[in-house]
Amino acid sequence: MKALSIYAGPRAFEQIQRHGLRPEDVGVIPGAAGGPKGLMLGALDRFIFGDWLERSQQPVHLVGASIGAWRMATACLMDPVAAFEQLEHDYLHQHYELRPGQKRPTADFVSERFGQSLQDFFAGHVREVLEHPRYRLHIVTSRGRALLRREHPLGTPLGYLGAFLTNAVSRRAMGAWLERVVFSSAEPGSDAARCAALPFGVQDYRSQQRPLTESNFRQALQASCSIPFLLRAVPAIAGAPDGAYWDGGITDYHLHLDYAHKSRAADSGSVVPAAGAQKLVLYPHFQRAVVPGWLDKSLTWRHRATSFLDTTVLLVPQADWVKSLPNGKLPDRADFTHYGNDLAGRVKAWQGAIAASQQLADEFQSWLERCERTGAAELHRL
Repeated sequence: MKALSIYAGPRAFEQIQRHGLRPEDVGVIPGAAGGPKGLMLGALDRFIFGDWLERSQQPVHLVGASIGAWRMATACLMDPVAAFEQLEHDYLHQHYELRPGQKRPTADFVSERFGQSLQDFFAGHVREVLEHPRYRLHIVTSRGRALLRREHPLGTPLGYLGAFLTNAVSRRAMGAWLERVVFSSAEPGSDAARCAALPFGVQDYRSQQRPLTESNFRQALQASCSIPFLLRAVPAIAGAPDGAYWDGGITDYHLHLDYAHKSRAADSGSVVPAAGAQKLVLYPHFQRAVVPGWLDKSLTWRHRATSFLDTTVLLVPQADWVKSLPNGKLPDRADFTHYGNDLAGRVKAWQGAIAASQQLADEFQSWLERCERTGAAELHRL
């Protein structure tokens, strides 16, 4: 493979060596924060949700933060292939006109425009998302506490400074400033106020779970995408604790969550393992490192794989292939500033990268076929 690399945690690696990777083995799919980088996963999303997973019947939990939450909600629509194509188009062509001397648009303006985009995208389809017969959607948000409980011109920067300093000492201690709040759809046929069980343990960080309903869907999704200082926090979400809600990537940037907690419990004898192979986490991502929180980006010692990822299969673009893309990198938020009002220039660069990303899906499909026939060659340990 020249574009795609596949890594697996120890449990996933062992299982794939024995059985290959089958669609019925997948129990969780995460979608990370990362802005425009998420566009590079569109071809993989279309193949996975529009073709490969359709060959199985088991429930699958979709966990998303920021752009990943939008992607995972899109996967729950009746025609996911067309929906992912629409998401790609809408994200690609979003444009916030800059006034003379302005380096970036105001947070109020971006929030208003982005909120309208979400409203237009999911209009008439929210129930379709929430009542998907197979997929359980979990949207991750970050709820402010202490100085971050309310958005304030002075208090918010001071609160994030406090969170940054606290996080540098202890990620768990950052819970004094920011809390993980997950909004989850219900099991089919159950009361909408009853959440599907989370597919990961939450002992690692201060967390709450709340029902994802028609009344709070757009609020939760917009909150999960609300990058501090670039967009406004969502000041309150129906059916959830009071407070300002920001981008889910702040607490869980790449969703380095404890997906393997049930496997460890089974080993200890507290859970009876299901018959056959265990359910795996299939994770299309844009880099090998699964960074826990947004404030951990510079803390490289937290980028290593942990036991949380023991059942995870990571699909990532190869570094040399990324260098062949326009500008020698994945699309990112810095491109909005780099191109400014040159919408055509940014769209051209991003379209070139997106077109090239079809190779990721093609190579994954070919690998699955080889894996079924001859075993899991080209599989690396995470």
